[in-house]
Amino acid sequence: MLKYIFKRVLIFIPTLIVITLVGFIISVNAPGNPVERMISTTESTGEIGSQTSNQKEQKKFWTEKLGLDLPIFYFSLTSFSRPDSLYKIIDRNEKEALDRLISKFGNWPQIQKYSTDLNHYYFSMIQFSVDSNAVTLYDKDDVTETLNQLKFEILSLRSSYELSAIEAKFSNINLLLSKYPFLKKFKNPFNAIESDFSEIKKKATPWKNYVPKIAFYGSENQYHHWLFGDGGKFSNGLIRGDFGTSYRRKEAISNIISEKIGWSLFFALLSVFLAYIVSIPVGIKAAANRGSGFDKSSSVILFLVYSIPSFWLATLLLMTFANTDVLHWFPESGVKPAIGYPDGAGFFEKIKISLPYIILPAICYTYSSFAFLSRTMRVSMIEIVNQDYIRTARAKGLSEKQVIWKHALRNSLLPVITVFATVFPAAIGGSVILETIFTIPGMGLETVEAIQNNDYPMIIAVLTISGLLTLIGYLVSDILYAIVDPRIRYS
Repeated sequence: MLKYIFKRVLIFIPTLIVITLVGFIISVNAPGNPVERMISTTESTGEIGSQTSNQKEQKKFWTEKLGLDLPIFYFSLTSFSRPDSLYKIIDRNEKEALDRLISKFGNWPQIQKYSTDLNHYYFSMIQFSVDSNAVTLYDKDDVTETLNQLKFEILSLRSSYELSAIEAKFSNINLLLSKYPFLKKFKNPFNAIESDFSEIKKKATPWKNYVPKIAFYGSENQYHHWLFGDGGKFSNGLIRGDFGTSYRRKEAISNIISEKIGWSLFFALLSVFLAYIVSIPVGIKAAANRGSGFDKSSSVILFLVYSIPSFWLATLLLMTFANTDVLHWFPESGVKPAIGYPDGAGFFEKIKISLPYIILPAICYTYSSFAFLSRTMRVSMIEIVNQDYIRTARAKGLSEKQVIWKHALRNSLLPVITVFATVFPAAIGGSVILETIFTIPGMGLETVEAIQNNDYPMIIAVLTISGLLTLIGYLVSDILYAIVDPRIRYS
């Protein structure tokens, strides 16, 4: 058996690699700038504190922590015109603009000089003070307004790549600079940047875009750090259970999952346990008494139950049994009192306190699985009881109870075992709808909030773990197949 499990695990390795690649590709191509997002709330959360006294230090900190100062993968297939260091540019709009300019002109040295001079001009413009002696002769408010317009034009120029747009911005910037003489002498003259762009057009080498080149980066890349960590500096890696930092909560995702997965796992296992202990006997009895009144009535009832949407039933139960105007038998939300458990409460006392909160969600979690499994069990049992070996058992004089429970049951459990495998991925994904309706602090509700807030690391973590648990579910199913069916062997 151990040899069989080992072989199955080896087969799963390529699938796990594909899952991690898909998750990583999604995270890399997700919209938005993660560094800017982290910086926007850093001051309010105090995440970095004294480590960053200004935005530049914050950007450097988060760039290194998220691994965005590294190439994406172990290698890249690119062209001779593209440098190996383009990945170091964090701003996606600026990176795209430079990439478009390279695609058009192919001369990176000139493009790099243009980009460097433009960035220096922009940052020196930011540092310029309107309280300098050169401004005293003019209206300070008007100078401030002009400087703000200049900053906007230069910032947008950094992300521009269309020739017409760049030339139009050059014209606008020169018009603004002409308003005040001291601006034309500001640090490096702006006409040097215009000269850089002229050099780009004069020394264009677009043929370099058609010469392929493979760039190798070794283990110092984003995927390697995401998977294996960076030596513990910022991350221990996905393989050690470190999924990075949540954009929304600024916490380690592994801590959030360990905090939330308990209730999702509890309801997933509880619903499966209740559904199986009820549905299997019901399905067997309906199959053994095919065509009877019990079979017909159960078929109708189970069909109606299975047709009820979970959100509708959950809302109906809350409006009926958790409503102060109707029947206030159960709490309306949560899994425990708002003030928490009493100090010193034991395990069984906590269960007693939480029981009223659990009943309504447990019904909504279970009813559809119960209806589906009962019908699955009935169909499977009907197919088995018509087999030759079942007729032989009856011909030997065995009672109907022995025939059903000893000979037919094990072989009819195979389709039901297949359904059991889905409990593992359901534990991490949770029930998004039910956890939202009943305000259950599980993974489903956390996933909804992550999607609403574009918390991509959390979404990718749920995707990756769900894939892993799906593989575990298949492995458990394969083992159970061999246990219940003697015709299946570990091979």
